[in-house]
This record gives sequence, C-alpha cells and structure tokens, in this order.
Amino acid sequence: MHLGLARAFEAGLDAALKLGADVIVNTDGDNQYRGEDVVLLVRPILNGQAEMVVGDRAPHRLPHSRPAKRLLQAAGSWVVRQLSGTTTPDATSGFRAFSRRAALRLNVFTKFTYTLETVIQAGKKHIPIAHVPITPNPDRRPSRLFPNLYVYLKHSLATLVRIYALYEPLKVFLGLGGLMVAGGAAIGIRFFVFYLLGHGAGHVQSLILGAVLLIVGFQTVSIGLVADLIGNNRSLLEDTLFRVRELELRLGDGPDVVRLAGEPPQRLEVRRSQR
Repeated sequence: MHLGLARAFEAGLDAALKLGADVIVNTDGDNQYRGEDVVLLVRPILNGQAEMVVGDRAPHRLPHSRPAKRLLQAAGSWVVRQLSGTTTPDATSGFRAFSRRAALRLNVFTKFTYTLETVIQAGKKHIPIAHVPITPNPDRRPSRLFPNLYVYLKHSLATLVRIYALYEPLKVFLGLGGLMVAGGAAIGIRFFVFYLLGHGAGHVQSLILGAVLLIVGFQTVSIGLVADLIGNNRSLLEDTLFRVRELELRLGDGPDVVRLAGEPPQRLEVRRSQR
C-alpha cells in the first residue's frame, strides 16, 4: 500500500532506531545524491556540532534544473528559513543525517513530504541543525512525488501554513485577528466622522461591517490564546512521547523488535514477552 513519502520516511526512522542506529542517513531513491557525500553529511554529527544535517545542493546553480523550479526552490527555502529561524539554504533537500536524539524528537504530521516540516520542527524545538555542500547527480527522470510545479507549490504552501500555525498559533491568530480589528476600527472611525458631519444615515452598512470585523477579530485573537495554551500541552505530550520512545528502545533493543509500518503494536508486546 502506498502511504506517501512522509509515512515512508517516518517508518524508516522508526526501523533504524529499533535497529540501534546512532546516526541515520536519509537519501532519495532516484540516485540524485552521491554515496561518497555521506561522509560529509555525518561529520558534523560525529563531531558534536549538530544533531541534524542537510545536504545543500545549491539548487539555484543546478544547470539541469528548470529556471522556474530553481526560483521556487530558492523562494521556498527562504520562507522556511524565516519561519524556522534556521540558516538551511536548501530546505527541500532529501539528503539528510539525523542523530539518534533528533530522530526521536521529530514527528511528521503531513502526508505529502517531510523536508519542509522537519526543518521547521528542528528550528522550533531548538535541535542543532547544520548544512554541508554536496554535489548531486543529474536528474535521470521526472519527480514522482508531484506531477507538476503547481501541485508541488500548493502542497508546500499548505504544509508551511499548517506547521507554522502548529508551533506559533498565537502569532498566526493574533496577526489575523489584529488585521480584522484594525479594519473594523478604521471603518468605525470612518462612520463616526460621517456621523459628526451629519451624513451618518447613509453609511449604516459601514457601521455593521465594522462591528462584524471587530467581533470576528476579537474572537480570532481569543482562538489564538486558546491555541497557545493547547500548544503548551502539546509540548508536554511531545516530551512525554520522547521519553516513552527512549524507554521502548531500551527495553527492546535488537532486530527482533522491529515493527514494520502497519504492524499492530500487540505483536511487538508478544515478542517482548517471549524474550
């Protein structure tokens, strides 16, 4: 069953952790990345300089990439840098290395791709992240992840908005609510000026629109406050999940406890009880 790239990435991390990996390297299946660059990729982790390393293809200089694709990748990487607070120049690169601790702390929520989401998560969770220059191979075939740039752009924008709202709900809803409140206040002031000039009767619609914007704006800000409180609870749950994963790996180390994607948890418990 095809569950998407993000689910495959998540299953790969889970299997590698259960096999006892200290450093996990992820690559694409289209032979885009060179095997000899793995040494460059894992070096910052082995030296204790980072827990997550991204291979920088310098996509804006790739001769075999279309100009529109290069422009979109550069713009997308810039947006990811602003949202995540990191300096990763190639956010869409799938050639990455993770330390054991980083792999335990990352959670993938989207189904389309993991590349943008994991960089934002690393920034928001303060996971040390680095990038190293690599030399990719020329494209051998079109991407199977998306049929065209429009689909890629649509899914990428949805992922960015969703993940940023997940980790910064107060900023998102406060910004939206602030715009509505400002618009409602401006329309209300406009009506008040006309009212003082004796022309208020012809601008009742403006008063209604301003009142609606003010009400919806304050409600949006309130939603942001509630979402921020829920976000604190999410942080506690993620910390608990991290500790549970660590405990699970300590209790069941070795290839006999590897659970494939879709395999029910009961089978894992049975294996442990037989040890």
